[in-house]
Amino acid sequence: ERVAASALHCLCRRDFGAGRLRLRMTPESCVVRPTVFAKVIIYRLNVIRNNNIMLEKGLSAQSRTTVTNENTAAAMGSGDLPVFATPSMVALMENAAMTAAAAALPDGSTTVGAEMNVTHIKPSGLGAEITATAVLTEVDGRRLTFNVGARDAEGMIGEGVHIRYVVDREKFMAKLH
Repeated sequence: ERVAASALHCLCRRDFGAGRLRLRMTPESCVVRPTVFAKVIIYRLNVIRNNNIMLEKGLSAQSRTTVTNENTAAAMGSGDLPVFATPSMVALMENAAMTAAAAALPDGSTTVGAEMNVTHIKPSGLGAEITATAVLTEVDGRRLTFNVGARDAEGMIGEGVHIRYVVDREKFMAKLH
């Protein structure tokens, strides 16, 4: 039995007696082959295959900004001090994650942020150069998990985990209407 290559989780249970199914990836598909074992085994592929585009663990990107009056806590309303705002740091981390996946996506697809769990460790003042880094650590179907971090010249200012989903642009935007 052939299963589409884009299937990322394969739990195969068929009438092969008390057998286990083994999946072997080929460039075009998953091939399911029975073997003689006493249980069913699950194989998870850590890539998304769609139009020969693959998202693999380890993809990464960086985004940079400078702390200005416009991205401070005082200006954004998240605090009243002239320091790099947590919402600005989160947006920079999201941008790095989006950028990391963007080049590997098929035409018509994008990613959308769904969850951000982050700690803002220390403040950065006006003029500080901030660099956010995102590294793809897990691919689970359309769900992408990134480790994210942000640094200034003095070291780490924030870190966390960010989850994004691969979506079809047209289908996603159609949900607005």
